[in-house]
Amino acid sequence: MANKAILAGASGLIGSALLEILLQQPDYDEVVVLIRNLLPVKHPKLNQVQINFNALNNYSSYVAGQALFCCLGSTRKKTPDLRDYTKVDFEYPLQLAEMALANGVEQYHLVSALGANKDAANFYLKMKGSTEEAIKKVGLPALFIYQPSFLTGERKEKRVGEQIFISLMKYINPLLRGPFKKYRSIAAKSIAEAMYKNSLKKQLGVFIYPSDKII
Repeated sequence: MANKAILAGASGLIGSALLEILLQQPDYDEVVVLIRNLLPVKHPKLNQVQINFNALNNYSSYVAGQALFCCLGSTRKKTPDLRDYTKVDFEYPLQLAEMALANGVEQYHLVSALGANKDAANFYLKMKGSTEEAIKKVGLPALFIYQPSFLTGERKEKRVGEQIFISLMKYINPLLRGPFKKYRSIAAKSIAEAMYKNSLKKQLGVFIYPSDKII
């Protein structure tokens, strides 16, 4: 039986790195990408499905395979409307989890954030924590949750403030030791590699990886 991976959020920093790995490595025969706008990528294994995320249930048949990777996420700057923000960071990942369970998908890999907590005062961390808790309750056979700290990598859009912070983190990272090690910045590619490698394991249960445990 052909091995199939499903990827949502392939246009983002982690998702694009993961897509490249999934296409290059021989473990998956088909990579289904659920995407709003088609990517300028061609590959024999790639199947891009252009979808309307607001009608996600209409595409349930595409959420079938061995592993589902959810790299969906936004920022308040990109999505200032809290309703739209909630859709991207909570509703869509949860819907995908429910469809994955219904279609017999063996694994669900979710990109969350360091400090995610449904009781957090910070809106972003509260949202991420609520998403984690909701997906845990779905009852998937294997759920992998990745909680990265500040991400580094080549983004399509240039963020001046972010570039300055990345430069500073090169000097700050070595100073963050012991319990503070988890706050070091982490490359998006490292997270993508961890997601791919974990998907090759036959494990059942819920597995949570804070930033310092991802590599």
